[in-house]
Amino acid sequence: MENNKRPESMQRINTPELANAFIDEQIAAIRAQVGDKKVLLALSGGVDSSVCAALLIKAIGKQLVCVHVNHGLLRKGEPEQVIEVFRHQMDANLIYVDAVDRFLDKLVDVTDPEQKRKIIGKEFIEVFAEEAGKQDGIEFLAQGTIYPDILESDGVKAHHNVGGLPPELNFELVEPVKFLYKDEVRVVGKTLGLPDGMVYRQPFPGPGLGVRCVGAITRDRLEAVRESDAILREEFANAGLEGKVWQYFTVVPDFRSTGIRDGKRCWDWPVIIRAVNSIDATSASIEEVPYAVLNKIVNRILAEVKGVNRVLYDLSPKPVATIEYE
Repeated sequence: MENNKRPESMQRINTPELANAFIDEQIAAIRAQVGDKKVLLALSGGVDSSVCAALLIKAIGKQLVCVHVNHGLLRKGEPEQVIEVFRHQMDANLIYVDAVDRFLDKLVDVTDPEQKRKIIGKEFIEVFAEEAGKQDGIEFLAQGTIYPDILESDGVKAHHNVGGLPPELNFELVEPVKFLYKDEVRVVGKTLGLPDGMVYRQPFPGPGLGVRCVGAITRDRLEAVRESDAILREEFANAGLEGKVWQYFTVVPDFRSTGIRDGKRCWDWPVIIRAVNSIDATSASIEEVPYAVLNKIVNRILAEVKGVNRVLYDLSPKPVATIEYE
């Protein structure tokens, strides 16, 4: 654990000047560790893996091989953003894997939340291991481990999809941001030139929208989650709530109710809106969203999202409720 202890002399990185000094220091450390060898990174598009990738690209360029796995459970526009930022803007060596059918086929009729998580995690490791096996000369695995991960999980970044090293991949770890807290990671990411949408991305569970499509995941209900979530995020941004509310998302549970559309009865799902404020996710309070904003969100969801006839607002704090539904 000694090598995973943040140095007492390390300053809090809260300015671009301190971030630049940290970046220069890590570039030198990465080059010294890696030399001319290749590094593999599972790039989810989350804050930690994106900042880790940007830092490594600055240090070793195309010696870094990024693998972005689209498992079909990402938010609207996220795979496209990863490709745009890293392949087109940063000229990264990026491998995109469309594994949507592979994941969703494995999740058919699976209702238990823990079983869903295990299937998603196991399948991710298998896909990642397959892609790693296609590469030559890789001796290192980069991970976006940050300091709270070390404190909470004894050094294993368990909440990320990779879930640790696959046993057959005997790589040496490269973890350039492992002594940083989340706010410091964001400062470094901003200094590296990553877009705000990536740097200030909301907390997002490893299983993605799989835990917000409550019960057995179906493609049509998953699409209802994705589309309603995109509307919620867009309208929160328009209303100036994007930086004010800690986390907000939609959930589509696996039950239907009667409604009326175009003069005929319909049998559709509800969309549940969840918007909470928290410091460390151990407790959470409910954001009081202005009714005019909620009304606009409701009208858009009912008009634009297929298979939905009700919109509900979850007023339950944590505790007793959890932030996520599964």
